[in-house]
Amino acid sequence: MIAPILRGIAFAGAGLASAGTGLWLTLAPVLAADAPPQSARSAAEIMDILMWNREPVGGPFALTDQAGHQRTDKEFRGRLMLVYFGFTTCPDVCPTDLQAIGLVLDKLGRDGDQLQPIFITVDPERDTSAHLADYVPMFHPRLIGLTGNLDAIRKVADAYKVYFARVPLKDGADYTVDHTAYIYLMDREGNYLGFFPPGTSADRMVEIIRPRLEH
Repeated sequence: MIAPILRGIAFAGAGLASAGTGLWLTLAPVLAADAPPQSARSAAEIMDILMWNREPVGGPFALTDQAGHQRTDKEFRGRLMLVYFGFTTCPDVCPTDLQAIGLVLDKLGRDGDQLQPIFITVDPERDTSAHLADYVPMFHPRLIGLTGNLDAIRKVADAYKVYFARVPLKDGADYTVDHTAYIYLMDREGNYLGFFPPGTSADRMVEIIRPRLEH
């Protein structure tokens, strides 16, 4: 059965760095039947899952942070999480959203200690721990960057219903990564609450997050 949804809390935005969508905050995670592999899905199908909470979103992870330390989702119990998937050579969408996440923490002040921002790369070949160590502090000192082998990244991306695909550039000498770019809001037990589309302002995120810090 689909979990209840806070209807009316929808905010226009974008999905695969271009597709229109919105933010829906759910009241509970969905307990759904087995889902098909992520690779078989389009970005539009993923958007539908997230908006209507048709399947569970989120799950356990064990990845390596920018300091080379293994981190798991269980470390962050008792705090809300903002989880974002992207890559460090992303030209515009990723840095814009990560900057907004950093501003959220600044605007929340001490209350921001109850919120953990996490950046998970979808380009682990280039985004090593050492590279993340140079990248994530540009957005906020509390931002944790996570990487791992491709299988581990794919597993976490599948759990969060994230689409990503490596795309060769025209000259064939390099590549970029197409990916959905939602900011996931998870509760203190690691359950999915909803998502913010790319381009959501820090003020709007604070407006949604702050009441949940009081519970």
